[in-house]
Formats: sequence, C-alpha cells, structure tokens
Amino acid sequence: MRAVDPGAARAHLRLSLAGPLPAVLDRDDLAERAATLLEWVWEETVLPSWERRRRVLEADVLARTAQVSRGGWASALGGLRGGTRWLGDNRFQVNLHEYPPRDISGTELLFVPVTPQRQGWVSWAERERYAVVYPCSGVLAGDGGRAVPAGLSALLGPARAGVLVLLGSPMSTTQLTAVTGQGLGSVGRHLKVLREAGLVERRRAGRAVLYVRTTAGDVLVEASGGPGASGGPGASGGPGASGPRQADPRANEPRTSSPEANKPQTSSPEAANPRRTSPG
Repeated sequence: MRAVDPGAARAHLRLSLAGPLPAVLDRDDLAERAATLLEWVWEETVLPSWERRRRVLEADVLARTAQVSRGGWASALGGLRGGTRWLGDNRFQVNLHEYPPRDISGTELLFVPVTPQRQGWVSWAERERYAVVYPCSGVLAGDGGRAVPAGLSALLGPARAGVLVLLGSPMSTTQLTAVTGQGLGSVGRHLKVLREAGLVERRRAGRAVLYVRTTAGDVLVEASGGPGASGGPGASGGPGASGPRQADPRANEPRTSSPEANKPQTSSPEAANPRRTSPG
C-alpha cells in the first residue's frame, strides 16, 4: 500500500466515495497514512482475537466448499451476501444495484470471508482481479448456538444432543470442540455413536473431514422441536452459510457475473457500492 502512487491512491478513494475527496484526504502522503492506520487496526483490534477469527474464517471456507460439492454454485453463492445469487448461464448477481453487467472472462474472481462485518462489498484491482467480500456467519461467527430440545436431550443426553443439533451444517471435530467446549475425545465418541445410529455422516472437503446430519438426523431433530435441515452452510447455525448465509429476497432486475468452477466468466462488481482495492 505504501508503494501506491499518490495520484492513484486519491483516484481509488474518489471512486469509492463516488465524489470529490474531503480536503483532509487530498494529500500526497495518503497511502503512507492509510498503511499506518491499517497497521494500528491490525495490532490493536484484530491481532488480540486473531486465533478465534481465523477459526471462523476456516470454518466458513470448509463449509462453503462442502456446499459447492453437494449443491453446485447455485447453492453456495445464493445468499453469500445481501442480493447475491447464481443466475445460471455463467451469470452471478452480486447485489441489487442497477449497474450494467460486466464481463470478467479470463480474470480472477475471489471470494473473501470477513468477520465480524455484516454487509460485505465488491473490490477489484485494475480489470484483472475481482473479489466478492462477504460476512461469515454460523455458530463460530457468533450468530448464536441452537437450543437443544428437552426431549432430544433426554433421549441422547444433553452433550450428544447438542452435537446433533449443531450438525445441521457441516462441521469438523475441531469446530465442534470450539463451539461446545467439550473435549476432543468426548466429541469423537458422540460422533461415533451418532454415525452408527445413522443420524450423522462423514464427508471430505479437500483434506478436511466434516460431519453433518443425515436425513434421519434431520427428522429426529425436527420431530423434537429443534432446527430442521440446513438450507445452507449456516442456516442451522453451522459455520458457513449466509443465512450464509443471508439472501436478500428483494427482486430487482439481476446484474450479471459468473464463477465457473474456479475461473468465473462474468460478474458485476460495481453493484456493491464497490471499494477499489489498491494494486499495491
């Protein structure tokens, strides 16, 4: 950031503000001062809680990766942040603003989770790299745990029932340990019993092993009055969806964009009150 040309730094801010810069920001040392501010933010506000934040980010990535493998891009991108949805035909709506579509074929489209931000935004560097920044959600992100129904607790025991309720969305043993406060051995024993009973199944997402409720597990939780099957990685409190994970149902005419596998084709970054990233 410090290496960014002063003129370019001012241009980026004018674009983000959609207007002229306040006099206090119209200066040649803007990039240097911005970098110093970010260093302070990191050291004073982020670093003290970084280990927990990192677990939240990793949980979100794992859950969304698993969701892509189960339901494709439409499942993973719907509700990524307010107004996002997969439109099909290599088109991805990034928000509800009335900007024209932008073809980003041959460029990079990154999905960047953040916490505890609740809105997200769209950024780009020149015309070569784009990023959709979205908020994490779910139990690890602090959206709140799920109450364990009394009947389910009496049937399985409170600790095991709590694990089953949490697994409406995929979670690893490490994540379950962090959320429940139980020891790794205890969580492992609960998962073994629940798998043998056909209430939980194990899946792989890259090198990670995730656990999630089966249909039978969903039926049991629903019948006891608990949260039902997850509509996405965070819909039932798990670590990933915008819930996921937060789709905005308002129906403006969709803008277009598209991630195809890892090389998306079209996207509409202006549609999110974009903030321009610095090439530096």
